[in-house]
Amino acid sequence: MVALPEILAAAALLFVVAAELLHGRRLARAAGLVFGPDAKVSTPARLAPFARAIAAGAVAWGLATLHGIEPKVYRAKSVAADEIHHIVIVLDVSPSMKLADAGEGGDQMRRQRAFEVMGSFFKRVAAEQVRLSLIATYNGAKPVVVDTSDADVVHNFMDEMDMHPAFEVGKTKLLDGLALAAEIAEPWRRDSTTVVLVSDGDTVPGTGMPKMPKSVRGVLVIGVGDPVKGTFLDGKNSKQDASALRQIALRLGGTYHDGNTKHLPTETILALTETEHESPFAQLSRREYALLAVGAGASVLALLPWLLRAFASRHRPGIR
Repeated sequence: MVALPEILAAAALLFVVAAELLHGRRLARAAGLVFGPDAKVSTPARLAPFARAIAAGAVAWGLATLHGIEPKVYRAKSVAADEIHHIVIVLDVSPSMKLADAGEGGDQMRRQRAFEVMGSFFKRVAAEQVRLSLIATYNGAKPVVVDTSDADVVHNFMDEMDMHPAFEVGKTKLLDGLALAAEIAEPWRRDSTTVVLVSDGDTVPGTGMPKMPKSVRGVLVIGVGDPVKGTFLDGKNSKQDASALRQIALRLGGTYHDGNTKHLPTETILALTETEHESPFAQLSRREYALLAVGAGASVLALLPWLLRAFASRHRPGIR
């Protein structure tokens, strides 16, 4: 069954075609004045009636369609469950993260550099689609925040909270933090999670690397601290153990990034966090097509007289 907008569009098109035929008969009698002594109609002038008729039909269809559609009310965007992406941050909170040898000037605390790098990370992901979790790891691992949509909560913990007193003094155990991340991510949707490890390095044992569940799409290991020149802490020379961090990333099938002086590349962030979407055209509804039809048709009708005046004929009566 043909809908009313299609009927009105056809009627408008036929009406304009009839008007163009009448206009063409009148124009033929004055062709010598319009197109020159040879009275030859130019190509733009021949195409103009078709363009005007199609444009009028498009405007009529678009307006009739919009009239019959319920007005769209814009509300805060709700995110479907299959569009949510989880980011689990495993943050090294050991005392060595307080050493000031990070950043371009080499005078920034490692924990501050970690905060800056992750702040840049958060700015380039779709905030409404992200759920954040934070795990503190030192001599063991503890969940701090689990699956929140409030990035400020995570920011505050990373920037202001000194979390290492919550652990007994001992060696840093990054694998404990990764194991807890795998446990938290276990029930989530397949390929919906990115695990981000931020640390200045650790001794990596030959065995015991946790296996990530199917929900984990990728693992990103970010190193902070000077990887060349060390700083003494408790009688030991502490620096970013880049080789150990690379080994962790390799064994987990992830990516290592030296965040000591450079922020994360946008391509890396998109590869790890971007969810699959329909093409822009697949997301268009009848309403959007009606708006496009009205806009395009009205533009043609508005511009056509000016275009015909400029390009339809080179003949200018009375002008040599």
